[in-house]
Amino acid sequence: MRNKRVAILESRLGQQMVDLVAKRGAVALHAPALSEVPDLDTEFVARLVRDIAARPVRLAIFQTGVGTRALFTATDTLALTDTLLQLLAATVVVARGPKPTAALRSRNVRIDVNAADPFTTHEVLAALATTELVGARVIVQRYGVTNVELEEALKTRGAEVLEIPTYRWALPHDTGPLIELMDALAGRAIDAVAITNAAQVHNLFAIAEQLGRADAVRDDLNRTLVASIGPVASSALRQFGVNVGLESSPPKLGPFVAALDAALSS
Repeated sequence: MRNKRVAILESRLGQQMVDLVAKRGAVALHAPALSEVPDLDTEFVARLVRDIAARPVRLAIFQTGVGTRALFTATDTLALTDTLLQLLAATVVVARGPKPTAALRSRNVRIDVNAADPFTTHEVLAALATTELVGARVIVQRYGVTNVELEEALKTRGAEVLEIPTYRWALPHDTGPLIELMDALAGRAIDAVAITNAAQVHNLFAIAEQLGRADAVRDDLNRTLVASIGPVASSALRQFGVNVGLESSPPKLGPFVAALDAALSS
């Protein structure tokens, strides 16, 4: 990808991605497309722990590492971590992928069910296909948005779902870089756009809609190589009518950058 211009919309690991593509000779345009806003109410967590102590849950689903760590930070503050650990010891614990797995293991939580690669909602539900859920209470650690697909599937199977908000995704504080990206796309000055999160797509188009540029942005993206880190991001792109030029497999940063390098170097 030497001398290619690559737009990076990642926020949390944005600088890491910039460094990775720069090492391969690319010129990065960093346009963070979302911010993570803490959304964890310690009073809610205290009530939740008391509630599940009184009425045990059958299943606990952890979707992200950052959210799992935030939950335990809250219970540390409340001096309720030991109580939560005891409750989880009597619960079927589900980890969506390696990041929540690592966060749970750091607290010595036994993990009963691991979702398979590529760690999407589909794999979580597949892993729970034989688990009886009628009348069961299930807690779901939320990521940046409510996982409607997961919650509706659990409710359809008869579960009562308790969501634990930990953080939410919002528009970036500074939208200037995204507007610069739109301008660069319009000027055909971008060789590839790297998408690492479905929310990045929604936020990009939300800003484009505000500016009356949504159709133009869609057309510009469809003249550009759009690289997706995995099926969830790809689904969001297709929802907005954007063609996915490549999708990483597995959906991890290293293989993603390697696939992007190969595509731009061919």
